[in-house]
Amino acid sequence: MALSKKPYKGCRDFFPKDMRIRDFLFDKMKQTATRFAYEAYDGPLLEEVNLYKAKSGEELINDQIYSFTDRGNREVAIRPEMTPTLARMVANIHKELPKPIRWYSIPNLLRYEKPQRGRVREHWQFNVDIFGAPENLGEIEILSLIVEFLLSFGATKEMFSILINDRKVVDTVFKKLLSLEDEQAYKLYKVIDKSKKVTTEKLDHMISEIIDEESKKEIFKTYINIKTVSELKNFLEKHNVINECSQFLSFLEMTQNLFFNEYIKYDPTIVRGLDYYTGLVFEIFDEHPENNRAIAGGGAYANLLQIFNESPMGGIGFGLGDVTLKDFLESHNLLGDFSKAENDLLLVYTNDEEEIETMQLAHKLRGENLKIETHLGKIKFNKIFKLAESKGHNFVGIVESKDGTISVQIKNLKDKSTDTIQVNEIEKIKTYIM
Repeated sequence: MALSKKPYKGCRDFFPKDMRIRDFLFDKMKQTATRFAYEAYDGPLLEEVNLYKAKSGEELINDQIYSFTDRGNREVAIRPEMTPTLARMVANIHKELPKPIRWYSIPNLLRYEKPQRGRVREHWQFNVDIFGAPENLGEIEILSLIVEFLLSFGATKEMFSILINDRKVVDTVFKKLLSLEDEQAYKLYKVIDKSKKVTTEKLDHMISEIIDEESKKEIFKTYINIKTVSELKNFLEKHNVINECSQFLSFLEMTQNLFFNEYIKYDPTIVRGLDYYTGLVFEIFDEHPENNRAIAGGGAYANLLQIFNESPMGGIGFGLGDVTLKDFLESHNLLGDFSKAENDLLLVYTNDEEEIETMQLAHKLRGENLKIETHLGKIKFNKIFKLAESKGHNFVGIVESKDGTISVQIKNLKDKSTDTIQVNEIEKIKTYIM
């Protein structure tokens, strides 16, 4: 039986064109993170399954994780997310580090998803996290970072919004107003997460399976239909639970005078699926009508280090996948053209006697940190420019020998100008093509 030429379902081959795009996205991620003084880290591709069972949630463990028993009879998993690995690493050394701890990574992750637009099984994810920041300040920095990241591509406030909520607010509604047990609250979290994806009749049915009293059903329905921060405040005041939600309200007040405030929208249905979130939760939402979906998400977690018997330390972070980012940029025409490689100069020669001089010139120019492609073998003059254009070059250098002198004739393919420079005048060549 012939082997398939296709990659495993939900995974991708990255041909050079695809790698050019991926490298561009990764470079932007690194540039933004380092501008905020975040440091890169990474962890192993395999972790013990128990690491994810401790905090990640039933859906990931039961439906999405790739797990197996290794030859040492250990139950392991290919990492489906990065935060548990991050928590394990921070738990190892946090006592030795000044706070806050600012780390970022771009890990390769694998989940057993149903492949569809914006969702594959194997992807890369921009993860940025801060541990040990003062109250609300870590949250503000993380949101500042992700907004600046999207703005660096040329995005505007019309293109995306930040939908926010707070798990403390949701827990207050569930425990104080609805008097739910932990199991009921867990089920109702799942209902909220699905509330925008089902009909009103289906939603009513799911609510009725968890809440019996009509008055409490109305409280819950009122809550999930809140549209603004002022409506939220009125709701909390009416039910005398505003003090329990003071940290979130303080955060909202702090954002009033910050540059990213115009992107923020309150949405009570944002709860995030992972069990370790304890405070602010958010999703970055694409406003394009053909790509209406969350492209990134994250939140605050206070108790993640406790699974390693460490004292609580607050953290907050986000994850943004390469697939959803690329869809966002393409939807808004922000990605640019990566169909051809970008090199500084194509060097060619038309006679065998210029072969060694061409190789020596290429070596010297590469020493100046220039990207030089040398055509291997002599080439007919009438084929040079067609070749250069097909490869996306802006400059062609033709090495020539005349009267015992070796020079390079450089042609600018954009403005059609030319100049002839001696091969030993490296700085002059460099200046011409830069």
